[in-house]
Amino acid sequence: MTDLPQVCVCYLTRISETGERQVLLGRKKKGLGLGNIVGLGGKLEPGESALDAAVREVEEESGLAVTKDALTPMGVLTYLFPHRTAWSQRSNVFVTDVWSGVPRESDELNPQWFTIADLPVDDMWDDARHWLPGVLAGVPVEATFTFGEDLATVVARS
Repeated sequence: MTDLPQVCVCYLTRISETGERQVLLGRKKKGLGLGNIVGLGGKLEPGESALDAAVREVEEESGLAVTKDALTPMGVLTYLFPHRTAWSQRSNVFVTDVWSGVPRESDELNPQWFTIADLPVDDMWDDARHWLPGVLAGVPVEATFTFGEDLATVVARS
């Protein structure tokens, strides 16, 4: 499965003025996952490391600046789409609470802060409910999710 396309996703967190822990997500405006609420990230460019891609994608999608040394690797997720194999991919997951700037809308998504205690999992890819709360609590993940014929529902995970 190492020949699957490589992508990355980065979850920026903060403590709100009311003391709640929050994560920056956004509703996807185009491409794979259109309409879903997602983390910041995307495809690795040729010769690019997952860390380099995460830094670039965060800036492109939100206008925020992160550095490679501020990113904590939290695992790898494998997504299998037997009914649309071109969507299958491996995602490198990162988390950070060190970043600078003010989030701004991009062509890809409109970043918005969500309370971690109340993640919008019903509006995210179906797999997120299974691993994202743990990752945001500091639990690394390595998992494979297989999606069904509807291209939206997880039918197997390991």
